[in-house]
Amino acid sequence: MHRTRTTALLLTALAAAAPLAAQGAKAAPASTKPAKPAKAAASAKPAPALERAAATITAADVARKVGIIAHDSMQGRDTPSRGLDLTAQYLAGEYKRLGLQPGGENGTWFQRYGITRRRLLPAASTILLKSGTNVATIRLDQGARFIQGVVPAGPVEGDVVVLGGGLTAEGASALPLAGKVAAYVADFRTKEAADRSTQVVRALRAARPAAVLVVSNRPAADFARTQALQANERTVLGDNPTGLAALEVLDTAVAGLLRAHGVELAAVRASAQPYSAPAARITARIELKDSLVSRQTAPNVVAILPGSDPKLKNEYVVFSAHMDHVGVAGPKGSGGCEARGADSICNGADDDASGTIGVLELAEAFAQPGARPKRSLVFLQVSGEEKGLWGSQYFAEHPTVDMKNVVANVNIDMIGRNWADTIVAIGKEHSDLGATLNRVNAAHPELRMTAIDDMWPEERFYFRSDHYNFARKGVPILFFFNGVHTDYHQVGDAPDKIDSEKESRILKLLFWLGQDVANTPARPKWTAESYAEIVEGPGGR
Repeated sequence: MHRTRTTALLLTALAAAAPLAAQGAKAAPASTKPAKPAKAAASAKPAPALERAAATITAADVARKVGIIAHDSMQGRDTPSRGLDLTAQYLAGEYKRLGLQPGGENGTWFQRYGITRRRLLPAASTILLKSGTNVATIRLDQGARFIQGVVPAGPVEGDVVVLGGGLTAEGASALPLAGKVAAYVADFRTKEAADRSTQVVRALRAARPAAVLVVSNRPAADFARTQALQANERTVLGDNPTGLAALEVLDTAVAGLLRAHGVELAAVRASAQPYSAPAARITARIELKDSLVSRQTAPNVVAILPGSDPKLKNEYVVFSAHMDHVGVAGPKGSGGCEARGADSICNGADDDASGTIGVLELAEAFAQPGARPKRSLVFLQVSGEEKGLWGSQYFAEHPTVDMKNVVANVNIDMIGRNWADTIVAIGKEHSDLGATLNRVNAAHPELRMTAIDDMWPEERFYFRSDHYNFARKGVPILFFFNGVHTDYHQVGDAPDKIDSEKESRILKLLFWLGQDVANTPARPKWTAESYAEIVEGPGGR
C-alpha cells in the first residue's frame, strides 16, 4: 500500500512551502481485533455452476501463486524493475491460459506508461503579464517559482482573472475559469490563513483554468529557500502528460501592474467579501522549460472477460490490485525497508502479492463454465502504487475501456494477514455497494468471513490506494484491506506468513459480490454527499 495521498500534495506544497513529492511515510493503523461479527443469515442455495466456479479458489492455489511473484528472484518488484516486468509477463500468461481477452494497448495484455525524470530550467521559464503598455516579465529564478503540475509543451496564454478576499474553496470550484489564468491573492501570514489559501488554490486547480498563479506574501527568505528546490529532478508520468501548472509569484513582482488597475493587494487580503477581476484586461503568457534527464517505462496488466448479455457486456466491473512493491532493502535508518541479517529482499507478499494473486484467482473463477456474468469484467494489475498510485492514475487518465461504462471498482490491497474471520471493506458508506456487500456477505455464512466497516477513518485509507483514482472519475468503489502489521514494507513480509486459507475465503466472498454487481440490471449508485465531495469536489473528474 502507498503512503502519501495525492489529494494532499498541493496543500503540503503551499502550506509548508516545500516542493511536492510522491513518497512519504504511512502511519500504521491500530491492530485492535475487531468486534466479533454478528451471525449471518441463511439464504437460497446458489446455482451448482457458480458453486463449482467458487470452489476453484483454493488456499493451495493462493499460496503457490503468491510464492511465485513474491519470491526472492523477483527482487521486491520495484517500479520499474526486471522483477516487475517478470510479474507482468507471468500474469499475462495466466490470463491467456484462462482464455481471457487482452485489454491493454495494441492488442496486448499490457499498458505501458512512461516514467521520465525531468529538471525545470528556471532561468528559461517566464511569466509575462501585460495590460496596455504595462508589462511585467518574471523569471522563475527571480520572483516566481513552480509549485506543481505539468510543464506544457508550448506557451500557455489567457486572460487573467484576479481572485481573493473572502473567496472560499466552494466558491472557487464553481467559477467558470476554462481558458483563463486564475491569479489568486493568497495570504501566508498565519497558519490559519495559509491553510485557507491552500484549500482555495486546490479548488481553483480543480476548476480547470489554463494555469494558476498564487500571488504570495510569503517572507522573502522562505520563498528563496523553496524557489531553489524547484530545479530538483521530478518524476513525470507519460510522454504527453495532461494537466495544468501552478506557480507562485511574489507580491513585489506584480504589485505595480495590478495597482495600475486599482488592485491593492493588502486591501484584497483584508476584504471579507470575495474579490473578482478588475475591469481592465490583463493577459498572461506562461512559458516553462525543462530538460529530460532519463526515461523508463512500467507496465499495467489488463485482461477482460466479456459479459454474457448483449447490452450489459458494454459495461464493466473492474477488479484491481497493485503488483509492485518497494524493491530491495535500503540503508539502515533510512525509514524504509531494512535488511535483517542476510535477508535484503522486500518480498511484499501481503503488500500486495496477496491482492495481485487475488485478482488472478477471481479471473479463473469467473472464467469457469456457467460463471460468466452479464457485464464484462476487467482484471487489472497496476504498478507504481508504492511510488504514488502511478499505474492506476495513468489507467484512469488513459483507460483502455470507456471509463463512463465502468460501473464499479473492487480494489484489493493486503488481504493475507491479521484476523482469520474479518476483512475491512473501506468505502461502504459512499455508495449502495455497501448495502450490496452486506447482503451478499449475509447470504454466505459458510465462508466464516465478515466484511466490516473502516476501522481507521482517521487514516483516510479511502484516499490512499488505487481505487481512489477510479472514485474521483465517478466510479463507485469498495476497497478490501486487512490493515498493516509489523512486517509492512519490511523483509519479513514473506510468502510463508500469508494465511492463504483466510485469503481464499475472502476471494470467494468477492466472487459472490462480483456476481451480484455484474448481473444486477441497475448500476451501483453513489450517495449524494459522497459524490459531491469525492467526484464533484476538488480533485474529482
